[in-house]
Amino acid sequence: MPIWHTLATDAVLKELQVDPACGLAEAEAVARRWEYGANVLAEAPRPGIWFFLGKQFTDFMVLVLLGAAVVSFLCGEYLDAGVILAIVFLNALLGFFQEYRAERSLQALSRLHAPQARVLREGTERIIPARDVVPGDILLLEAGDLVPADARLLEAISLAAEESVLTGESVPVSKRADPVSGAVAAVDRHNMLFMGTAIARGRGRAVVTSTGMATEMGAIAGMIAAAHLKQTPLQARLQQLGKYLVDACLLIVVVVSVVGIYQGVPPYRMFLSGVSLAVAAIPEGLPAIVTAGLALGVQRLARVQAIVRQLPAVETLGCTTVICTDKTGTLTRNEMTVRMIVTAQDQFHVSGEGYNAKGVFSRGGVRVDPGREKALREFLTAAALCCNARLVEQRPARPRRGRRGLFRRGQWQVLGDPTEGALLVAARKAGLFHTGPQRVAEKPFDAANRRMSVVVWDNRHGYQLITKGAPETVLALCSHYRFNGGQRPLTGEARQRFMVWQDEMAQDAFRVLAVAIKDLQSPPGDGLADVEGDLVLLGLVGMSDPPRPEVPKAVQECQRAGIRVVMVTGDGAHTAAAIGRQIGLNEQGGVLTGKDIDQLSDQDLAIALQSCQVFARVEPHHKLRIVRLLKEQGEVVAMTGDGVNDAPALKESHIGVAMGINGTDVSREAAAIILADDNFATIVAAVREGRGVVDNIRKFIRYLLACNTGEVLVMFCAAAAGWPLPVLPIQILLVNLVTDGLPAMALGVDPLEAEVMHRPPRPPGEGIFARRLGRKILGRGLIIAFGTLLVFWSGLWFSNDLATARTMALATLVLSQLTHAFDCRSEESSILELGLGHNPFLLAAVACSLGFLIAVVHWPVLQLPFRTVALSAWEWLLVGGVSLSGSLLVEMRRALLYSGSWTGKERK
Repeated sequence: MPIWHTLATDAVLKELQVDPACGLAEAEAVARRWEYGANVLAEAPRPGIWFFLGKQFTDFMVLVLLGAAVVSFLCGEYLDAGVILAIVFLNALLGFFQEYRAERSLQALSRLHAPQARVLREGTERIIPARDVVPGDILLLEAGDLVPADARLLEAISLAAEESVLTGESVPVSKRADPVSGAVAAVDRHNMLFMGTAIARGRGRAVVTSTGMATEMGAIAGMIAAAHLKQTPLQARLQQLGKYLVDACLLIVVVVSVVGIYQGVPPYRMFLSGVSLAVAAIPEGLPAIVTAGLALGVQRLARVQAIVRQLPAVETLGCTTVICTDKTGTLTRNEMTVRMIVTAQDQFHVSGEGYNAKGVFSRGGVRVDPGREKALREFLTAAALCCNARLVEQRPARPRRGRRGLFRRGQWQVLGDPTEGALLVAARKAGLFHTGPQRVAEKPFDAANRRMSVVVWDNRHGYQLITKGAPETVLALCSHYRFNGGQRPLTGEARQRFMVWQDEMAQDAFRVLAVAIKDLQSPPGDGLADVEGDLVLLGLVGMSDPPRPEVPKAVQECQRAGIRVVMVTGDGAHTAAAIGRQIGLNEQGGVLTGKDIDQLSDQDLAIALQSCQVFARVEPHHKLRIVRLLKEQGEVVAMTGDGVNDAPALKESHIGVAMGINGTDVSREAAAIILADDNFATIVAAVREGRGVVDNIRKFIRYLLACNTGEVLVMFCAAAAGWPLPVLPIQILLVNLVTDGLPAMALGVDPLEAEVMHRPPRPPGEGIFARRLGRKILGRGLIIAFGTLLVFWSGLWFSNDLATARTMALATLVLSQLTHAFDCRSEESSILELGLGHNPFLLAAVACSLGFLIAVVHWPVLQLPFRTVALSAWEWLLVGGVSLSGSLLVEMRRALLYSGSWTGKERK
């Protein structure tokens, strides 16, 4: 294999057989994909179906049941042994279905946020999955991109890469395209980029030399620990709770068994009763069910365009109290349109919408020909040349010849920054399409200086420096301004006049940029810092980016839900304030700029954070400081970000939210959630879904534990009273199978309640039994146990037949738990308010369970193994009446306690 870093770029391209101007042909790329394989690192094989099926038979409780089946068989109780084995098999199938579906959902996470790469193929820029990159692909890289494979640089413009993942060096490494002689370590190969590293600043082009396991990252892949999904706080609390419940249930089982043997029940029967009761009472499947619930939440969030990268984020969403959001593209449409261009002499208005090249220029309401306006043409020419974005035609249109070559009018797609796209579209509206001037140097935009500079050359003008950026930044570099084809000194009065124009446009919610120019006598040396001075200001441009129509409603929804929305933007104060007013943010706290933040102590800024909802001219380190102070105040913070420098704030926040369209790879890697549509309303929808997921987890926790409590109390109270066993061991196992699995799973997909966003956020440290959940579980368990024992005693009294009484107790236990499933759908609303048809899965689960109960009671084939007898109509009437009475009591309690709503009224 060639030593790539020692070769000149021409030799590298020749070796890889690729044209740097066109890239690979698609057919060649496919052939190389077959030859070199997918561009992925080797990983341990994922568990398959048989793994999850076999796992069901390694659970402790399943092993206990299998042991009980063996004991039954050895004691000659062949029917009991067969029934136990059948129930074990059915439970295993149910558990397999839950775990396998959850695992499939979690595996889908990696596919949902799979990394991508920007490559040049057949002369066209394309975005492809990183796994499809092959040796010879031409990579197009800029700040924030992750490097998808090892590559040799062809062009580097102020390029630096962050290679800590490979070398441990935290300082970005400057990169150049010239060859490196000799055998040197990876850290010293300044012309190479390595898989998994990130572009910290600048931009460049590179040709892929190695992919997959042939990369430097692949060479050490065996030493890299595989990433594991973090356990959520709720899962950890449930695991701890499970240990306590196991101890408590085992103690009760021992007491029941000892009492039964003391009363003369055969030891075998009490052994089987103890095993059955332990299996039915201990919620050993709760952590798995919670994982399944969270996985279902991931799927629901994906349907609203929120891609979850870290499972704990699903749980944390329900606790969010503050959303810190960027403006451009998140609160607004991110479809910039140039509306006004201001020079020292004139103000030009521009018509049109979005990236459609149809539009006209006017001055004072009178249409003008941009071809005759020298100052306008010079401004648009300079602005277009100082752009890295490109326009790509979305649909065919008739070609039309303009003054500067061939261009097409119609709708265009922007590849790159939307602000630059707006400038390019404005230039096209004026008939400008330059291909002549050659760019010879560039200083890319960065958040610190808020400007971009390029040096271009052509035969007519020679070398020219063009700078565009925030007005206050560009004006600070200007000494003159363009006037009537010449230039005048930029006096304090003139400077103030331009700043007034900027403020007027910003108050109309325009994003304002300044453009300046400077003639150079010779090409600049390394960097442009030495020549960025004494510029000539050409003018200002105001661009509109209106709020998304759904954002004001989403902000109102947040306010009702007790969530504060804070705008954190790099735009000017007037622009930010105008957009804030349009979307409904509170203006009482005013607007704080980055300079204001720098002048405030942490204590003063913490006080300001309690009322201020708009922050302007904010840099990444300001975002980080805001997040930290909000966290110190006890807030649960969701922070949006799209740039490479936003990664620290995204990691520091409780929920980092990255942009899927305009975000950088680095920001997406640092985030817990990715917005596929970059829309603020999607964040609110994700919070809504997150609350619903936690609500549903509480529903099936409440359901399962109340049912288990009822079963334990039935057996314990009967033993303490000296009664015969109300429910036989085999029947307990039947209850566990019929009532626990399907309804609990159906509650996990229960639709969101209408009031889910009308209540304050859930405290992050809230316990499992918060909001009286523990009392509800114990209370319903007592009701289930009391009703079952009452029906059992009534059956003994009226029929004087133990088999009939036990069958009635079994039916009451099952029906009481099935009706309880409907009560668990809401902690406030009644069954009548919710309606029965909103969760068809629950209806189907209850119907299946009820059908199985009827079959066990009335079908002779099942009567024998489960020791049941047919019930008469009046016996079913008694069973149904007592079973429904629990729900009636709950409805009466709700009518007394929950007469208010979540919208501010205190619960009684």
